[in-house]
Amino acid sequence: MISIIGLALALALLVYLAMRGMSILVAAPLCAVLIALTSGLALLPQTGSTDASFAVSYMTGFTGFFRDWFLMFLLGAIFGKIMEDSGAAHSIAHWVISKLGVQHAVLALVAACAILTYGGVSVFIVAFSVYPMAVGLFREANLPRRFLPGTIAFGSVTFTMTSAGSPEIQNWIPIEHLGTTPYAGWGVSIVVALFMALSGFLWLSAMIKKAVVNGESFAGRVEDPKPRSENTLPHPLISLLPLIAVLVSSKVFHEAFGSFALVIALFAGIAVATVFNFRRFTDFGGALTLGATGAVIAIANTCAVVGFGSVAKITPAFQTALDAVTNLPGSPLIAAAIAITVICGLTGSASGGQTIALPLLAPIYVGPEAAQPVDPDALHRVVAIASGGLDSLPHNGYVVTTIRAICGETHKDAYGAVGATTVIVPAIGTVLALVLFSIF
Repeated sequence: MISIIGLALALALLVYLAMRGMSILVAAPLCAVLIALTSGLALLPQTGSTDASFAVSYMTGFTGFFRDWFLMFLLGAIFGKIMEDSGAAHSIAHWVISKLGVQHAVLALVAACAILTYGGVSVFIVAFSVYPMAVGLFREANLPRRFLPGTIAFGSVTFTMTSAGSPEIQNWIPIEHLGTTPYAGWGVSIVVALFMALSGFLWLSAMIKKAVVNGESFAGRVEDPKPRSENTLPHPLISLLPLIAVLVSSKVFHEAFGSFALVIALFAGIAVATVFNFRRFTDFGGALTLGATGAVIAIANTCAVVGFGSVAKITPAFQTALDAVTNLPGSPLIAAAIAITVICGLTGSASGGQTIALPLLAPIYVGPEAAQPVDPDALHRVVAIASGGLDSLPHNGYVVTTIRAICGETHKDAYGAVGATTVIVPAIGTVLALVLFSIF
């Protein structure tokens, strides 16, 4: 009982500290210590002892995720910065905006984020890339800037991040555990993605409209970025070529290299973006440096919450909860969806939660010795979609970075829209996926 209370308090404290603006790199290990103390775990390992401890468990989770995914984060971040510095990302966004018009500012921004995300640009980098244009767009449409984080997040980490074929790692982590492909469950994925896109957009638009009716408007700041001149941007079709290269390469090389096909795909995208836009770079070396730095920050934030989850994983409370969820009566897919949702909420990371949960869940549901066998493709898609729900609680690294570091807002002002579109909408999408897989 004390272990369960400690786990709940630690998660609540982590959310509170994130809401107050404390760095996840500090808050996550601090809250993991609370879990260890209430679960009877040693803080430091004693010489010759094999007993679990806070320090070993936390750093095993932290470094394990770093080892497995750093190359993907690095290349994804560099790809995003090259797309930004060459003007390719701006060109795509401007093209979308020109077709939809400033009167459809929210739709234009969501569409620009979706194209970049599904094209392989890391969700962290998409936020950095589109922010200058997002500010200008909201300025022209006179919309409250506190909705910028919610609009960017909705276009980046919902219906594109977890969809079939997406190059984002949230769609690739299940592959190595389930023996599937990035296109697993694509039929259901299309329906769920369309539902999330439509319902989330309508809800977000209604929230913004209500704020405008109540008298809210855009408030400019001295530090607001200035958008690039359109005559310095590459043609939109040229700008799309790197995204196409990522998608095609990931499909071609998946069978031979598994999840590491993403490394080849992102490298191909970088190469195509560089060749076709080399003369348009404002600071190529700087883009590489900033991309690498951004990758370290992004993956460190994720590793921090994975470490938190790794400590939670070895507690009696976690095992009790996992046993209860995986032995629920009814469909094993429902049990798997609940387990993934809870674990990703606990870690505050879709990718981190999958990394912790799948090694435990895969043997139960997939393979010749599975106790509750299910279709691996269906499980892959349910896991991917479910992971994008409670992961976006206030302590999520992407949420903290987008709201505070990029948009300069507070959780109090901005998280309402973020939570509605990136927590509630994907949670409903998960239910829809379960229903569809039970029918077809």
